[in-house]
Amino acid sequence: MKALRHTCGIILVLLLMAVARHPATAENTGLKLKTVVIDAGHGGKDPGCVSRDGRVQEKNINLDIAKKLGAKISAAYPDVKVIYTRSTDVYVTLNNRAAIANRNNANLFISIHVNAAGSSQAHGFSTHILGYDKLSSNMDVCRRENSVIMLEEDYTTDYQGFDPNDPESFIFFNLMQNAFYEQSLTFAAEADREMAKGPVKHSRGVSQDPFWVLWSTKMPAVLVEVGFMSNASDQKILNSSAGRTEIATRLFDAFRSFKVKYDASLDYETLAEPDSRGELTSGKGGSRVSQGSVEYGVQIFVLSRELGKGDKAFKGYDAVAVKSGKMYKYIIKVSSAEEARALYRKTRRAFPGSFPVKIGNGVVSAL
Repeated sequence: MKALRHTCGIILVLLLMAVARHPATAENTGLKLKTVVIDAGHGGKDPGCVSRDGRVQEKNINLDIAKKLGAKISAAYPDVKVIYTRSTDVYVTLNNRAAIANRNNANLFISIHVNAAGSSQAHGFSTHILGYDKLSSNMDVCRRENSVIMLEEDYTTDYQGFDPNDPESFIFFNLMQNAFYEQSLTFAAEADREMAKGPVKHSRGVSQDPFWVLWSTKMPAVLVEVGFMSNASDQKILNSSAGRTEIATRLFDAFRSFKVKYDASLDYETLAEPDSRGELTSGKGGSRVSQGSVEYGVQIFVLSRELGKGDKAFKGYDAVAVKSGKMYKYIIKVSSAEEARALYRKTRRAFPGSFPVKIGNGVVSAL
């Protein structure tokens, strides 16, 4: 892996697919963070990055930190189920890592990795949520992490023709829904804050990047590069049991803070903000929805830019753009909950991440 350049802030271009509905709020459903999946990157025939002397392999560092983190979570929260994508030195495909989290209905996915660079000067940790920006400074590390796909016999079929060496393959991230952006970002920010306390203290920031292992998950998901194998100082920490234990502790502290917020049900589902007249603002070709009204529809995707009425991305549907902060949520509006559910049975073929919604008082909730 080549060095990640310093990331000064969050990349705000959001292009993420989520293949499940938004989680309903905890206040209404009793939703709690009950299951976490911890992914130790690489394994088996895939060693990940290797120290210059060949004696230290990333896969072993990842696994030890993952198991230490899981043990801390289990000890503090006996009611939280901790699941590992691997608990031994075995090879697990990127698709299967996400599938493990999806079939266990996980509430959080944490993928642990070690970075490397051609220069020994690059150092520090970084946290990543999924997204795509053609100007991203992290494309080299994304290509390297995604390249393990090519160890599989039929990767062109299993990964929908995705080629980690072809820059054009990353274009498919452009029209993908971000159902868990806020939650993923919340955990990433907590991890960044806690990891900066040491033992690897230098933060390279939080960014959005197209990691396949995050793309397929149906829950908040974050990838953490805990340090650089190619940096002598970082490697010394990573190669020590005490260093790995402290990293696991920092990640546990991030988990603990995130769980408090998750269980308290932060309002992750705000659809739009009232304008100066107390109304919800729609985008191009859209309408205004009074604060007290209730509407129904199917949300098909979320983008960081506004599309015009009739854009080909809508695939023939008449979608309305509703602005939420810096993002635009695209919704096909209908007259009733029954119509929304019926429409969803059709839209899910064209938009795998779509889901029926109820819009009221500026909040969208899954039907």
